[in-house]
Amino acid sequence: MKILAVIPSRYASQRFPGKPLTPLGDRPMVQWVYEAATSCPVFDQVLVATDNQQIAQCVQRFGGKVEMTRSDHQTGTDRVAEVANRHPEYDVVVNVQGDQPFVTSRMLTQLVAPYINGQRPHMTTLACPLDHVASYNDPNSVKVICNQLQHALYFSRSPIPYFRNSSNAPVYHHLGLYAFRQDFLVRYASLTQTPLEACEGLEQLRVLEHGYTIAVCQTESAVPEINTPDDLHRSQSFITKKIAS
Repeated sequence: MKILAVIPSRYASQRFPGKPLTPLGDRPMVQWVYEAATSCPVFDQVLVATDNQQIAQCVQRFGGKVEMTRSDHQTGTDRVAEVANRHPEYDVVVNVQGDQPFVTSRMLTQLVAPYINGQRPHMTTLACPLDHVASYNDPNSVKVICNQLQHALYFSRSPIPYFRNSSNAPVYHHLGLYAFRQDFLVRYASLTQTPLEACEGLEQLRVLEHGYTIAVCQTESAVPEINTPDDLHRSQSFITKKIAS
């Protein structure tokens, strides 16, 4: 089995323009993500996918591999799919989000574990235990609930499920990492946007609404994501710790 990891990277982020080039300590953010992905031993190839020449030049300067894409993609997964179409020799394609500079090799290996173990879900994603006190009512913390096979039933920014009765019904904190069967990723790129996807602003709901399966893999805990300048400020102690280690 061959696994391709693609890091979609765009300059024109609405909440944080130029985010991939933002310095985190001694390196730009895109380099942190790239080095995290290349540290994962199960990936056969890692590429950055971008429509921006500044990002492409930055990646080339630190010795990374980059491919240019169209500029009209609506989601990072659409950008990943464009690159994946050029590489049909891979069985599995991983979308390593560009806002995940602290993702670990262990987390990425857990994400693709079903494929390594011979299973063939349409796609996989990652989740960890939810902090009910801090995150259950936070719309920035995406929740996921699963069936008995650990396939996603629904993702939401709202607090789900509603605990009418005292219960230990599991709800997880969803982490925005995805892996796809190559053939399904091609299909995904042709799927129309769906009502719940548009309502929640969560692209993975498109998969469920069209009747496909997402296997939810478990990891122990989340790592900080950087989506806004405020996130960057809050992550400074984490950055310092990572550099020191």
